[in-house]
This record gives sequence, C-alpha cells and structure tokens, in this order.
Amino acid sequence: MNRRAFLIVFDSVGIGEAPDALDYGDHGANTLAHISQAVNGLHLPFMESMGLGNIPSIIPSGIAIKGVSHVDVPCSSFGAMREMSQGKDTTTGHWELAGLMLEQGFKLFPHEEPSFPYELIAEFESRTGRKVIGNKAASGIAIISELGPRQMKEGCWIVYTSADSVFQIAAHEGIIPLNELYRACEVARELCNPLFVGRIIARPFIGRPGAFTRTENRRDYSYPLPGPTVMDKLVENGINVVTVGKLDDIFAGRGISTSIHVENSTDAQNAVIDMVMKRHDQTSLIFANLIDFDMLYGHRRDAKGYAKALEMADSFLGDLMHHMTADDLLIVTADHGNDPTFTGTDHTREFVPLLVYRQNVAGKSLGIRQGFYDVAQSLSSFFGIKAISRGRTFL
Repeated sequence: MNRRAFLIVFDSVGIGEAPDALDYGDHGANTLAHISQAVNGLHLPFMESMGLGNIPSIIPSGIAIKGVSHVDVPCSSFGAMREMSQGKDTTTGHWELAGLMLEQGFKLFPHEEPSFPYELIAEFESRTGRKVIGNKAASGIAIISELGPRQMKEGCWIVYTSADSVFQIAAHEGIIPLNELYRACEVARELCNPLFVGRIIARPFIGRPGAFTRTENRRDYSYPLPGPTVMDKLVENGINVVTVGKLDDIFAGRGISTSIHVENSTDAQNAVIDMVMKRHDQTSLIFANLIDFDMLYGHRRDAKGYAKALEMADSFLGDLMHHMTADDLLIVTADHGNDPTFTGTDHTREFVPLLVYRQNVAGKSLGIRQGFYDVAQSLSSFFGIKAISRGRTFL
C-alpha cells in the first residue's frame, strides 16, 4: 500500500506561552489568542472543525481563541506540543520536528553595537573583499532603510543579527550580484561554524532610498545537522521526501528527494495542492513550511495581516483535506510562536498546536506532547520504518 503524509508547518503560529517562557522574556505571549482578540475574532471554519478551539483548554497557559469554538466531535485529533530544545528559532523548531534535539542552544549575539566580534568581521571583510557596515541587532526592514543608501554608494555589506542565532547579510541586487552575495554567505557559514551560529541569511533588496523592498531571492545557510533526521531515515528506506518552501535551506539539502523552493505561503500552498491532486503510486512525505505568518506579519507586528493569512491558510486546509484519500495523513503544526501583539519584533517561546487528520479516523485529544519530535516518531510509525531514538507516536 502506498501512503502519503502531509506535514504542514504554520511558521510561528504559537498557542500559548511555554512553561519556560519567562526564561526567554516571553511571559504572557499567545500568538493565536492575542491575534483573535486584536481583530475581534478569527474565522477559521476548517481548523475549528479539526479541533483547534479545543486545544487551549488542555494547556496551562490556554486562552480561548476568539471566534474559534470548542467542538464536541472534531474531525481531527488535537493537542499541543512543547519544544524541548534550547531556543525559539526556525532551525531549532524544524529540526526537533524532524527528530533532533539541541541540548545547547545556538550562539546568540549581543544587541549592543558591535554585535559580532572584531575578528569575525575582519576575516569576513578580508575573504569577501568588501567592507561591513551595521554589525548590530536590527529589524531587516529598518536597517535596510537606514543603511541602504550608504550600501549603494560604497558597495559594502550590511551585516546584522536579531534575537535568533543569525548572521544576516543584506545587499542591493543592483550593486552586488546575487551570486556574489551567496558566495559571501558561504564564507560566513564557514567562519561561523566554530561559533555554533544557527543560520547565515542572504537578504537581497532592490529599489531606491526611501523605497527599498526585500526580494524573494533570500537564502538560508544552516549549521550542519548534528545527526540524522526522520527524513534521512525515510530516504534510506526508499520513501520519497518532498520539501516545499525554505526547508531545503533549513535542512542543508539533507534527507530530501525533491525540493520545491519557494519564498511565500501562496506558492507553497499551491504546490501542495498540486501534489495532493496527483494520484501517483509513490509513497511520500510532503513537508511544507508556510513562511508568511512569521516573515510578513509576526516580525512586523501586523495582527490584522496575520489574521488574514490564517484565514487564507484555513481555506487551503479545507481544499487539501477535500482531495486527500483514505491512505493519506495530514499533520498541521508550527515551529515556534511570534505574537504580533507582544513587545519587540522577535519570536516567542510558546506551545504549538497539533492537528492530525485521517479520513474515517475519529478525532481525540492527544494532550500535551513533551517534544516536537513526537511528529518524527509518528511519521516513522506511519511509514513502517524503524523508530527514531526519541519521542512517542501519537498515531
């Protein structure tokens, strides 16, 4: 029997502060509940029918999602997952979903200027042949607005960090060609490996002073994975692994049979729908990241935009479920929180929702899962391969 599993990650859609949120400065964060309050209610009929509104009652920090009701007979199983790795970034969350755990979090840099050590910047400038400006923690839009005119005039790199473990490099596409920017990221990746930096990110932009726009030619260069993931195990067992979104960057190309690299949620959703409608005979995991929640609305503290993106994604899930067969599995979850009503512009340490749908399988409460890696263990069970080293299946 050929099987397909669809793992859909709503990037940054948290559902209430984690028990250790205070350690991260995130006490009181709740992405979904606070968005629903900010817009006076969310309209998410498909996720409501799956049991999204049932989740807040099972977690200590649960707050009802305005507009999303509790349902007595959900069509999906529902629960919440607590991240066990140190950190609250994209890489850490996705790696844990795939079965890895980081006992030690990635290196974080101080917000005070300069953020990166002199030796690192000096070597980067020497290896790339261009000067660095910035070298501080900043919002990407803000620092490009601030330093973009100088970058265009001097042909230098804008380098900055955030609350995540990142070394970000911004450059105007008309001043520095993309291939040179990508080569500079490869240099930075090599230099940052000994420091245990999570990601190097290429941040190209276009436009003129006062009207700069970041393009979709962003690329992420991940720290080398410290061990095998469930994706590696699936490929070893002849199972097709298709990633959609930026997951090829997050997993450094490992454990992937085919990558559909897109940098927005609409293209990612369309790619997934295209795949579910194809009745092929290949057993597959389709693993997709929907980035817009985080990139366009969470970091920019746009609760209304976030709400609209959730409602569009709800419609996408309805379409996806309509085309699924009895042999298919759907898992919907997230990688961290990013409460747009919270202070600052960074991710928030939260529980993430878990919705698990199969045709003709009654929904039930999955409770609180201690570790995102329960997803990886469940995928091992679904595809009938050897169990991974951590986690409990919820199937």
